[in-house]
Amino acid sequence: MSRTVKTAFEPAVPYFRPEALKFLRNLARHNDREWFQPRKALFEAELKEPMLAVVRKVTDAMLEFAPQHVRPAEKSLFRIYRDTRFASDKRPYKTHVAAWWSHQGLGKTSGAGYYFHVSAKEVMIAAGAYMPEKDQLAAIRNWLLKNHEEFRKLIAKPAVRKVFTEFDGNALTRPPKGFPAEHPGMDLIKCRQWGLSATLPAETALDKNFAAMVTKYLKLTTPMVDALNAPIAAALKPQKKVLFGLGSGF
Repeated sequence: MSRTVKTAFEPAVPYFRPEALKFLRNLARHNDREWFQPRKALFEAELKEPMLAVVRKVTDAMLEFAPQHVRPAEKSLFRIYRDTRFASDKRPYKTHVAAWWSHQGLGKTSGAGYYFHVSAKEVMIAAGAYMPEKDQLAAIRNWLLKNHEEFRKLIAKPAVRKVFTEFDGNALTRPPKGFPAEHPGMDLIKCRQWGLSATLPAETALDKNFAAMVTKYLKLTTPMVDALNAPIAAALKPQKKVLFGLGSGF
């Protein structure tokens, strides 16, 4: 006699059950619509809803340390579906659930923000500028010309280094055009992304205090995130009009 599929689930809590990691392990082995579609309700109950509950808890805490990143949880959550239009890998589903808190007024994956994901293999918590747009990239690099020492101090704080490692930076092989090759901050200026990440065991997501732990980690990165967003915000401000070679303060 076949088992009856459970259709009613308990309300979501801000952490995961072992069934969530089991689902992700199975999804990695059966990454196709034929396997996923009959189990979509299970995915939503064991992964999507708990993930939204975690995101809401973290977002509530961000009112204190990152108010410019507060947004509805549904806006921070990434879809489980992969964009395969231009990819050689046509598997339709991601094998993790993830969230990203972007700065208000910026595109979902641009600027500097906060991120975490849960997979069957790991929990990753990260922050920084991972996919800055062209103008944002230029703004950060120009800021680093004068502020590279300040930025190094932000990412080298003992409390930060205790739990995070620095992004590899996806650096250019040569200095960007127009930047002095011998500049002492050139290792940072050549980067195309800046940030910090921490990798933890997947079972961390099963802890009832998971949302509080994610919050604690992300809060440590706030000075760095704010520093990266400052030049981007400054570049977005309307420039004062100049009249007859004079500023518009008259």
